[in-house]
Amino acid sequence: MDEQVFPTRSQFEAAAAYIRKRTLHRPTVGIILGSGMSPLANAVEDADTLLYTSIPHFAHSTVEGHAGQMVIGKLEGHEVAVMQGRIHYYEGYTMQQVTFPIRVMYLLGIETLIVTNAAGGIASSFQTGELMLISDHINLVGMAGLNPLIGPNDPDFGPRFPDMSQAYDPRLMEIARQVARTEQIPLHEGVYICLAGPSFETPADIRFLRAIGADAVGMSTVPEVTVARHMGIRVLGISGISNVVVTDATQRQKTTHEEVLEAGQVIVPRLMALIRGVLKQL
Repeated sequence: MDEQVFPTRSQFEAAAAYIRKRTLHRPTVGIILGSGMSPLANAVEDADTLLYTSIPHFAHSTVEGHAGQMVIGKLEGHEVAVMQGRIHYYEGYTMQQVTFPIRVMYLLGIETLIVTNAAGGIASSFQTGELMLISDHINLVGMAGLNPLIGPNDPDFGPRFPDMSQAYDPRLMEIARQVARTEQIPLHEGVYICLAGPSFETPADIRFLRAIGADAVGMSTVPEVTVARHMGIRVLGISGISNVVVTDATQRQKTTHEEVLEAGQVIVPRLMALIRGVLKQL
């Protein structure tokens, strides 16, 4: 079997060993920052920063708005490993390469993962700049055959057929709700659906996604969450609504990546307040 398609345990361990040698921090919380959300990593204290290109076997991020580095340090009393930008399937990587960092985080000692993303709002009540607590997801790309767990299963990581009935941790979700109420942060809840990208959706796509129960749509997160849950890592998922999707082809409105990045300026302060509040209560 091709090692590039199916990374080996030794590759994961080599990456983890490289990171350990370059920081004294021993993170237990992982945070993944989506498009336009890189400024959140600036809040990490006593930080050690490692470029993805320097870490053995790591793929590197090629998308604007994704800095492509891991920031390890302290945030609200916790030692954290922050992925300042993620890797996407549409960049030409395999699902196993996309989720490689999650395996490495596990070996570093990560027990809790906070996943963020920029998403298109499908629910009619959503407005640009708002946050959505991910209550569940639809793994559309996984159903189509792009599940990151396809291939050899290492039982030391998790079972061949992992349960996904609670992909997002109920206790972490309740903490997020409490923080949002206390800090007066508007917080929707809903179902996130993952598409492969990189093209944005047609109006017909959106009508279909709405019909099957999706509230927000993006091109990430679900593969990472699937692998995290495979290893028993608790997950909290938060979407920043970066644009309201087009549902009618007659609308003279275009969706652009620039729009997504601009929305991050509104989303980041709210997201930072929410994440800080959650970490305080962990």
